[in-house]
Amino acid sequence: MKMTKRKIFIPKHFCATVFTLLVKTISVQAQDGNAGINQANTTVRSYFDSGTNLMYAVGAILGLIGAIKVYQKWNHGDHDTGKVAAAWFGSCIFLVIVAIVLRSFFGL
Repeated sequence: MKMTKRKIFIPKHFCATVFTLLVKTISVQAQDGNAGINQANTTVRSYFDSGTNLMYAVGAILGLIGAIKVYQKWNHGDHDTGKVAAAWFGSCIFLVIVAIVLRSFFGL
């Protein structure tokens, strides 16, 4: 048996109607991009103070952990106490400076 392909008949006005509905739906769903960008900008700026305070808190916790580690190394008489102290102190200073630089860079 030989199989024959059947052609599907789609009226031209049906295709035009579907195309018109798709275009209308897309244009209705499209929104102004500026409004979304401005809303995102406002939201991020409102979170910035909380983020800065979080960075300060993380810096304080790192400072406490670093002080304990350096104190332990100093009591055990390790020779690399100065390097460890500089690394922990540097990380705390880095967090504070990053928060200040970001604040001034974005004008907040």
